Amino acid sequence: MSLNTWSARWLKASFFLLFILIGCSLVLFLNLLENRNSTESTVSIQQVRLRVNPILLNLEQNIHLLQETRVRENLLSIVKENGVELSYVGLDGTILLSSSPTSEGKQVNLRSALHYDMNHAVQAMNGNDSLNIAFPVMAGPEGSQIGNALFTIPKAMVMVKETVIFAFFIFCMLLITSMVLGIYLVLMKRKFKTQLLSPIHQLKQHAESILKGKYSEPIQYNRMDEMSELYAMFDLMRTEIMHLSELRIRQETAQKELITNISHDIKTPITTVKAYIEAILEGICSDKETLMEYMKVMQTNTDKTARLVEDLLVHALQELGQISVEPREVYSRSAFETMLNPIGHSVRMNGLKYEEPEYIPNVLIRMDPIRIEQVLSNLVSNALKHTVPGDSIRINAELDLGKLRISIADSGQGIRAQDMPFVFERYFRGNSSPSARNIHEGTGLGLSICKSIIEAHGGHISFSSKEGQGTLFQFTLPIC
Repeated sequence: MSLNTWSARWLKASFFLLFILIGCSLVLFLNLLENRNSTESTVSIQQVRLRVNPILLNLEQNIHLLQETRVRENLLSIVKENGVELSYVGLDGTILLSSSPTSEGKQVNLRSALHYDMNHAVQAMNGNDSLNIAFPVMAGPEGSQIGNALFTIPKAMVMVKETVIFAFFIFCMLLITSMVLGIYLVLMKRKFKTQLLSPIHQLKQHAESILKGKYSEPIQYNRMDEMSELYAMFDLMRTEIMHLSELRIRQETAQKELITNISHDIKTPITTVKAYIEAILEGICSDKETLMEYMKVMQTNTDKTARLVEDLLVHALQELGQISVEPREVYSRSAFETMLNPIGHSVRMNGLKYEEPEYIPNVLIRMDPIRIEQVLSNLVSNALKHTVPGDSIRINAELDLGKLRISIADSGQGIRAQDMPFVFERYFRGNSSPSARNIHEGTGLGLSICKSIIEAHGGHISFSSKEGQGTLFQFTLPIC
């Protein structure tokens, strides 16, 4: 079930329960109103006390002076003013004072005449219009009971009608609460839709756009809440996917260019070798000197082809993370002297000054001589691309913090500032010197391969350059 369907059903159920609550409250209120109109009024004990308290107070204050005419007449006038009748009865049942003088001196049955409790007094009315209720008469605040005051009070004086104010108040509170709850439910439904369902729907649309390859549209959310964090992470994911997609496209384009370039570069030396072999077979070479010259050209082009194939192989292994490095323990001096001799000859053949290391530390290191020679060859080839005849290439070797450091410096045109971040990236080829067009331009893999080989040895490779003032590449190899 979708969130939208669930929220709609939940809202309907809430409103249904709310209407039931309002309906029950309304029925209860109408029932109270009906009972109020149909039932008789009830006797109020408060009204009774208001009538008899002045009389009781005067009676207890003048209880010992009841024989005096003035006191009796004053008490009876108070009784008359309050609209009630009084009979003061002694503990033996004799009426000592009464609103009806003819009743004085008579005996009453205390068991049936005394009704201290309001409920008993109401039950004893039996449809009469008067209420008979008794109150004890005490001799002083802390004295003992000396008699009873029997009051006959007209029913109309002490009857009060039942009120429904409290019930009406409760009904109004329920009604207001229900209305507020209903408004709250509507607002919550709207908030649920605008701040949860709509953003989720927008995220779904953005996800569909990403699946279709549309990465450029930014994902924005204008609120600062939990959903904004989700949107921010989703936009970061979109940016990362867009970057990876662009990188993949560039790599695919570069790989296609690499295959095209290598195919072209391999085809040229193979065609040259083939032409020279055909010339030899046709007997064009009349003497040994010419034959040796042809053989030298064929060797140069064969070496060029082998170098291209080797770069392509290392690149394939690099893609798989399985670059082939087989280190073994060798002494550095003899190993590097063997590598540097042909490099020096190649540099001089291109019209540059070559400065070989004055001293090579003779330490035991673990390295793959073939791969390290490939690193040196690639670094020198890179230097040749950025130099002109008359420039110099200098190679140096030294010990540095337990490592052997090899440096290759040139006095060429240097590396442009905008090219520096991409020097070790695959397929990147910087601008060559105009006078170095005859030098093998490479495939853009050389420095990337150098970095992989050195790191596979546990070393580090870096460079520094300033445009117009030359470049320095250096790498380190751990000592055993």
